Amino acid sequence: MEGCTRAGYPGPVTGSVPESPVGALLREWRQRRRLSQLDLALAAGTSARHLSCVETGKAQPSRAMVLKLCETLDVPLRERNTVLLAGGFAPEYRERGLDDAEMRSARAALDTILENHEPYPAVVVDRYWNVVTTNRAMGLFDSAVPEALRGLPPNMYRYALYPEDPAAPVQLANYHDVREFLLERLLRQVQATGDPVLRDLYEEVSAYPMPPEPETSSPAMPSTPFSVPLRISTPRGELRVFSTMVTFGAPSDVTLSELAIELFYPLDDFTDESLRAMFELTTRANSV
Repeated sequence: MEGCTRAGYPGPVTGSVPESPVGALLREWRQRRRLSQLDLALAAGTSARHLSCVETGKAQPSRAMVLKLCETLDVPLRERNTVLLAGGFAPEYRERGLDDAEMRSARAALDTILENHEPYPAVVVDRYWNVVTTNRAMGLFDSAVPEALRGLPPNMYRYALYPEDPAAPVQLANYHDVREFLLERLLRQVQATGDPVLRDLYEEVSAYPMPPEPETSSPAMPSTPFSVPLRISTPRGELRVFSTMVTFGAPSDVTLSELAIELFYPLDDFTDESLRAMFELTTRANSV
């Protein structure tokens, strides 16, 4: 391709061309993914020259090209709609609420996963780590929610990192390790998405004051496959858990693409027995 052409122009475009909103967004995502124009062009099946023209506004990409570039760049579905709109195209992906009739099967899948995971805790979060729903076993840790956060929309990062009341009956025994791990994970999300809401969340929780290191160190934990398991001090003793994240495969809905299920599992027999006993007591009390 010797030059760049735009619709309505008989030949190559030369001279100063106003920056294209869609081109600027695509360039921003390419740079965020740390790809050169050549790397992206090869992966997307186009030429580096054409991609350069798209980014500078000298060429108008087709709808199919915008979608292909977004897919190659792993742009989240919500942002893909934004890029399409910037190019003058209608959004591709719908955003339905979980109560929508068309989302009934997805909601049923969530409910099944949460219920079947009991007596172990499980929680569904959105892209900002806001709690969407939980299973009953998550209620075992209600007493760990800081008083200052009660009544506010529940958010897993705020719950985990807000300074704890030293007198709270349930709290993280390895707060400093968990804090470092969670902040690194959140920062990677911010860098990968450029999302201003995630950036604000990171700035908020990273600014929480650090509690002092415990005067007495906890007993050494046996070797595990996980570098930072959760160690939770409770009246029953220290519970030790790890978590996995589950997401929907190949979602075409914005809401589904932004949901994740965090499932907590016991790391030892004591934790397993304790979680089962605590869950049984809780459900028995609630059934009275």
